This record gives sequence, structure tokens and C-alpha cells, in this order.
Amino acid sequence: MKKATLIFLAIASLTGINAAAQTTIQKAEVSTDTLQKHVAELAAAVYEGRMAGTTGYNRATKYVIDRLRSYGVKPHNGEWLQWFETECNQIENCKFNSYYAGSDDKTVFILGNDFACAGMTGRGYADAQAVFCGYGIDNPAFDEYAHVDARGKIVIVVTGLPMPSWLPSTVTENYVSLRDKARTAQKHGAVALVAINMSRSCLPYEAQARIYNGGLPHLNTFPILQPTRICGERLLADEGWDIDTVLANMAASMKPQSFHLRKRLEIDVNAKYNPSALTANVVGILEGSDKKLRNEYVVVGAHLDHVGMQGETALFPGADDNASGVAAALEVARQLSQQRPKRSVVFVFFSAAENQYQGSQIFVSNFSPLRRIEAFINIEAVSSGDSLVVFGDNKYPTLWGIASNADTAGIRLMTHPATKSNPKGDAVAFDAIGIPSIVITTLNGRQHNHVPSDIAENIDRWILTQSTRLLLGTVREVAFGDYQGRSLRSRAYKF
Repeated sequence: MKKATLIFLAIASLTGINAAAQTTIQKAEVSTDTLQKHVAELAAAVYEGRMAGTTGYNRATKYVIDRLRSYGVKPHNGEWLQWFETECNQIENCKFNSYYAGSDDKTVFILGNDFACAGMTGRGYADAQAVFCGYGIDNPAFDEYAHVDARGKIVIVVTGLPMPSWLPSTVTENYVSLRDKARTAQKHGAVALVAINMSRSCLPYEAQARIYNGGLPHLNTFPILQPTRICGERLLADEGWDIDTVLANMAASMKPQSFHLRKRLEIDVNAKYNPSALTANVVGILEGSDKKLRNEYVVVGAHLDHVGMQGETALFPGADDNASGVAAALEVARQLSQQRPKRSVVFVFFSAAENQYQGSQIFVSNFSPLRRIEAFINIEAVSSGDSLVVFGDNKYPTLWGIASNADTAGIRLMTHPATKSNPKGDAVAFDAIGIPSIVITTLNGRQHNHVPSDIAENIDRWILTQSTRLLLGTVREVAFGDYQGRSLRSRAYKF
């Protein structure tokens, strides 16, 4: 043990990392049980999937504030909540059936099991014949509506674009999002859109929900549903088609493969849309102990929101995404409160990250001592996968190197496997104005991405604990140590 300690201290000395701070990092005891409790609480049904702009999300902010207050963290400038407006669509119920005209037999699909509504679906009722229109493109160079009649019909498409692409981006660029595809279908007289989920980020039988479906305007009375891949296969199989064959024929011929279905679809969506719902970031501060350095800030971030609940039964708990990151940040707050760091540490829990990372943009636009932020460290979805990855080594090697040296377990992949990486997600807003930023997340994680099975029972307690230790070690070194990552004398600021 003594030999191992000497080797560790020698390595710390050679890498220029403060040995005393590294020793403190190693002694820090992260509580796995506390982390688990935070995740289980925030993934509970009472928070209704924590969608920004809802009562469930507001309950989650209260839980976070209560924990921070108990750790001695103070509200920044006397206010815990940083309010702003966001687009919000609460889906109160939805019915989706298929049947053949003249038949009394209906296939009833289950919300949250066979399908989900698009986050920004319109409300309304439709009972109509169906037509398949591939990727939903109507560009003159590749028009999937040219030889079918979509008027009064429910259009079925697949999500995304051809991959690998055999169409130029000039043809496909206006048909990327669900709202893009829905506007196109509506232009051709359709009454609803059914977009079969082809995403590789979830299993073929899992209903996946997202908040952001593309830019405005909102289609208030145009329903948009997203069935699972398996459900989509069932819709077409009765007609003698299968998705892989249709898409393969399309790629081989480079011609549309649209067709009318014999069956009818019945859709009934009740959604309550608010273009400017109020939501808030939670912002707390643990003031530094050093008279000079206390005016410098280390910001620790994690987004609190998720994708909500649809109807009364389709809950998307968001345990990994991102109750795990929130839990890690709360545990770091608890640890740091036991020995105040030299620099001040700001803890920010973002809202509306699921809607184009609005919360982080609001934060950097309203945090008054912005020039004094020395580093931003974000943590997201860290309770599944086979190892951790830290994004940001391409632009901020010094900060990334501190995270690398805080890797005491030696099990992590500390860079992106393909190439050096840049900050992403909530870190983009900080990076855009030159604040050194890194993002701690997992490699090969998100096995339950935006689906109902993202529950507390499915998290990996070990990797959650390791990621929290990495976050704590990194924050400690930046907040206690001699980190010089940002200086007015050496960096040209972008604001």
C-alpha cells in the first residue's frame, strides 16, 4: 500500500497536479446509497417525467433546492430559480387503432407500449384511409407524394433520412424533423401523420418520446404519432409489405416506393399546448473560502428536465437521463460543503435541455459575473454503459487533463474513441463564449433512452458511483488547486 501511494504521488508530481489535493480526492467517500436515493426519488411517478413547464418539473426543483439548502448551498443572488419561458405540450390522452372498412375488429395500440405521441403533436381526431410516403419528401428531384393521393388520408412515413444517404442534402434538408414531415403531409391534404420510429437509440419494441420535434410553427390540430419499429411493421405487414424491403427497393432504384393501404387508422389526441410555459433553472452557490479566489467560479451543471408523461399511464421516468447526473451533482455539493473550496462553486440544474438546451443558454445570458467563470463541468446520463467518456479534450486539454488525472479507478475511456472531442449538450453555450468546458457521460450507455424502462431499478450503481467520484475529483482540483485555465491576460473573450 505504501509503495502504491508513493507511485501515485510521484505521478501526480510529474503531471503537475497538486498532490495534497489529489490525496483529498482519493479519500473522498461517495455514497452509493445516497446517489441511488436521489435517482429513485427523481424518477418517481410524482414528478411525472419532469417535463419543463409542468407541475411535475416544479416539484423536482423543490426537491433539489431542499437538498442543496440542507448542504449549506445558498441561492445565487438570493434567488434559487432562474425563470424563463419554453414551449410545452401536455398530452392528456391518445387513442390509436387500425381496422379494415366494414370490419368490427380493431387492432388497439397502447400508448407508451406500441407508440408515443410526438412531443409537439397537435390535438384532434382522425379516422381515415392510410397512405405510405417513405421519408415524407416532396422535393421535385424525389417526390414521394407524386403518385399517391394524400388528401383526407393519414400519412405513414419513417423517421429520419436515408442512411447512408443516396440523396443530396439539398433534397433532404427540409424533411429532417417530425414537424418538417408533418407540414409536408398537411400541405398535401393529409389529416394526421404516423412516423415509424427508425432510431437506433432505442430498441425496436420500445416507445420513445422526445420534446423537440423541429422548429415552429406549431400544428395545433394536426396529430403526430410515433409508433415503435415493431408496431410500424405490423401496420405494413397486413398490406403485404415490410419496412426493410420498401427502403431497400427505394435505395436500389432511387425512386419513391409510396402506396395506398387498404386499412384505416383511427387517431384521437387530446393535447394541451402552451407556447410560453414558465420553467426555471435551479442555481445555488457554495461560496469559496479564499478572499481572492472566492470571486472566481467553477460551475457544475446537470439538466433536471426530461420528456414527461403521456396520458395517465405512459410515464418516461428519466432515471439515467438525467436523474443520474443530478444525483452526482448533489452528491458533489454534499461533499464540498464539508470542506469549503477556495473558489466559489455554482451548481446549476438546467431546465428545457430536452428542447434545444434552452436552460444553459438562459444561464449564460443572465449570470452576471460571467467573465469570472473559470470552468464549466457538466454531467449527463452516467448510470449505464461500459465506461465513462469526457468530451472536450480538443478545445480544453488543461481542464480535460485534470479530469484524466482524477481518474483514480483506471477503468475509463477518457477521450472519444474516434477523434478528439468538443464540448456538447449544455456545454455548448459555455464553449461558445470561451469558457473551458467538459462533459462527463458514458460510453455505450443510454440503453433506455427516452423510453418508459428508464427506471431507477435499471441503473448501474457502480458506474454511477465511479462517475460521481470522477466529477468530485475534477471539481475539487479546479476549486481547491492551482488551476489557471482561464485568464483575462491570456484569453481574448468573445463577449
